[in-house]
Amino acid sequence: MLTSSRALRSCAAALAVATLGCAPPAVPVAVNAADRDLLDVTVPALEQLYADKRYTVTQVVQWHLDRIDRYNGVYGALETVLRESALADAARLDAEADAEADAKAATGDRATRGPLWGVPIVIKANTSVQGQITTAGWEGFTRAGHELIAPKDATIVTRLRAAGAIIVGLANMPDLANSDTNRSSSFGRTGNAYDVRFSPGGSSGGVVTAVAANMAVLGNGTDTGNSIRMPAATSALVGVFPTRGVVSIAGIAPLDWLLDNTGPIARTVTDAAIALAVMAGKDSLDPTTRSVPDSLRVTTEGLAAASLKGKRFGVPAFIMAGSGIPFHGIPAGVPERAADSIRAAANMALRDDTRALFMKAVESLRAAGAEVVVSDGILPTTFATMASRVSTYAYMRDGTDRFLATFGPAAYHSAAQYEQVVGAPLYVSSIGAEEHFRVMPSVRLEQRALERDADAERNYHAPRRAMLAEYVATLDRLKLDGFVYPAIQMAPPDESMPQDGRVSEGPHSATSWVNMIGVPAVVVYAGNYANGLPFGLEFSARPWTDRALLGIASAWEQATPKRTPPKLVEAGLLSVVKARTAK
Repeated sequence: MLTSSRALRSCAAALAVATLGCAPPAVPVAVNAADRDLLDVTVPALEQLYADKRYTVTQVVQWHLDRIDRYNGVYGALETVLRESALADAARLDAEADAEADAKAATGDRATRGPLWGVPIVIKANTSVQGQITTAGWEGFTRAGHELIAPKDATIVTRLRAAGAIIVGLANMPDLANSDTNRSSSFGRTGNAYDVRFSPGGSSGGVVTAVAANMAVLGNGTDTGNSIRMPAATSALVGVFPTRGVVSIAGIAPLDWLLDNTGPIARTVTDAAIALAVMAGKDSLDPTTRSVPDSLRVTTEGLAAASLKGKRFGVPAFIMAGSGIPFHGIPAGVPERAADSIRAAANMALRDDTRALFMKAVESLRAAGAEVVVSDGILPTTFATMASRVSTYAYMRDGTDRFLATFGPAAYHSAAQYEQVVGAPLYVSSIGAEEHFRVMPSVRLEQRALERDADAERNYHAPRRAMLAEYVATLDRLKLDGFVYPAIQMAPPDESMPQDGRVSEGPHSATSWVNMIGVPAVVVYAGNYANGLPFGLEFSARPWTDRALLGIASAWEQATPKRTPPKLVEAGLLSVVKARTAK
């Protein structure tokens, strides 16, 4: 049984516990001790607490569930809370621990535990969890009798479970991840943990608010244009975009499968690295994983000793200039004059307060021994022009059909079958409806299968190769270890009032180009705006250098002030939509 977050709040009363069938609380722990030990707890610290027998897994999971009960009604981070299954999994691990203790007493041996043993996590709502509704934030997947109930776990969910992680909930997200803020038609709005009035960013805003607010230790984000990195930046978290192919995206409802990626969101680089090592690996269900070099290994080894001394970074000029790259790119058939107007519409100025925070971060890098090169010749505006021609829009339905074929419910395994069964089309951004992409009337955008499209070379493959070649050539020419730039172009907006005369659609970033070439990137906390909301710094590097990039992030983390946990409120000015209750 799944219990909605509203029902969970009712469980605070004893009568409601009996009525709703909520699990009884675990053996009580001293509240002050638990808050002291578990607030912002890291994976290694939690492992030590378990080893010292300070807490059972049930107690740790219950503490996080209590946080959800207390705060989710205000912040709206989780669309669905998996209370009963989480406590059942915790009880199973506790029983295993007791059996291990008996075995050790008898033989002196101890069973090896997974790297995330007993770690409470959240899963983004577009990621398949067997038996649960993969809402992807869209009401169309929750229609009575037509729910998208996952027949099996996504590959990363299987791996996280095998490592001992316990899923406490499914995190809210905007419809099919197609927004820079976090409002969904299936659930409602998610607020920023540092100030509930403000946006946490999208589309992994539910995950970042849950992790920042200590409703879980970590979670998985997905990223099609900035959706791991930009939200992590708004909430003082670490967000990792691995080299595309390092982690399988099988079982994740796509927005644009040629740009989609998944990776960990955590409070520390070490925790993110531990989670990434668990999530990584080849997968027969995701062909992109076959390209990963066998030599690539993601570990935490050397992170503690990492240093920025002698590192050399370049600042992409096009980001500082605010040159935009249209989402999904511009098809080859669009004339250059029309393409220029489309690019101009995508331009996104770097706000003055963000620029100031970034330059302060640059000085911190230099103080830590790194060299930062700022030049108009480093990935100039012409690079953004080149990137804009990596066109993926014509292949979106192809990705949705691939997903539904394996992870759809029994009633529908393609976009066409969904429309036939439900009597309505899938969400427009997941099927590439032609009218959704506004180009010249003379240019038609028919949906096609990538592998059979005669135009795939000029629309996608060739411009992508050229873009990646320019990216790597710049790193080689200037002998750079990577690029560094703001993860967001502006501070998170206040969603309690209109912004620029309309409901907020931001904050926004200029980082979708990373998805187009699939190189690794990581976001780290780098200070605060005047109103106290966090700012994030992003590093990117060569393909398959994920481990080295995590070392850079770790060195930054050690050289700069640590994040401060948000001060949460138990009542907010903005309402949260009534949570869905499912069984």
